[in-house]
Amino acid sequence: MSFSYGRLRERILLRYSTLGDFAVALGISRASLSLKLNNGSEFTASEIRKACELLDIPVAEIGDYFFTLKV
Repeated sequence: MSFSYGRLRERILLRYSTLGDFAVALGISRASLSLKLNNGSEFTASEIRKACELLDIPVAEIGDYFFTLKV
């Protein structure tokens, strides 16, 4: 199952300017973030929780950012 992270990428770039800066804030490497955004590995529950805090994503919108199926 693949997810579309386009909306998440947009929010990251609006808040952090680069994916690398966001990866540092999230506590993972730029390579790990890239793998996750390209469906090479999955976000953990704790990474999702921290990302939502960093990006001010409301709980009600988590699915829109992390669980939208790729079509």
